[in-house]
Amino acid sequence: MTSGVKIPINYTEAAETLKKLLKLSGSPVAFRFATKKEEIPEGMQKLDKTIRHCAMIGLARKEGKIFYALAENHECNGGAWSLGLKEITETLKNGDFYFKLGKFESSAACKRTIDRVAHLNSHDTYATLYAPLEKTPFDPQVVLIIATPWAMLKLAQSTLFRVGGRINAEFAGIQSVCADACAQTYLTGKVNFSMGCDGSRKFSGIEDGELVLGIPAEILPEIVEALRVVTTAPGSKPGGK
Repeated sequence: MTSGVKIPINYTEAAETLKKLLKLSGSPVAFRFATKKEEIPEGMQKLDKTIRHCAMIGLARKEGKIFYALAENHECNGGAWSLGLKEITETLKNGDFYFKLGKFESSAACKRTIDRVAHLNSHDTYATLYAPLEKTPFDPQVVLIIATPWAMLKLAQSTLFRVGGRINAEFAGIQSVCADACAQTYLTGKVNFSMGCDGSRKFSGIEDGELVLGIPAEILPEIVEALRVVTTAPGSKPGGK
């Protein structure tokens, strides 16, 4: 694996710790934005169908699939736009898309939301890369975790373990896995918790009792280290399955 970080990270060990301590039903997912073809690891296969980004995350999380996707593989235009693969569509930009889906009182309310959705510049991304964290052939930029509220509680405590403070999550009930967990996390370098939107819950297997989190890969080791402490701390309630 060609390293994209200065300090190597043991992704296999981190994944196993996350799965064990958080009682995950699937794998943490390694995700990366590739800006050019040369950044795709040799031998990594292109996805052979057109689906949504959130469904791609589901393939890595639940089925252990390792692959990359080009713009042509992304079915959801909103997701492809937020990930920097495509231009924003006119109906998404002016608010009509989500207004017609009944998500907002007016197209103006929708536009105010879309204008604040995290996104990379259009066409900055050549491909998006996916793998279960324990088998990733590339250094991820974001690690996604889909888990129960209890697990998210422990991850929140782990985030604040060293320096304390508050967590300010950014979400709007739409574009949860693409914009909130991937683009927002990548652009800010901060963990971001999200609710899981209707689309991702419908197409990627996120259950009613699960939430979504994006972790900047650079801070994964300190999150894992803190997690070992907070999950066994006095007064820490054990999580269910």
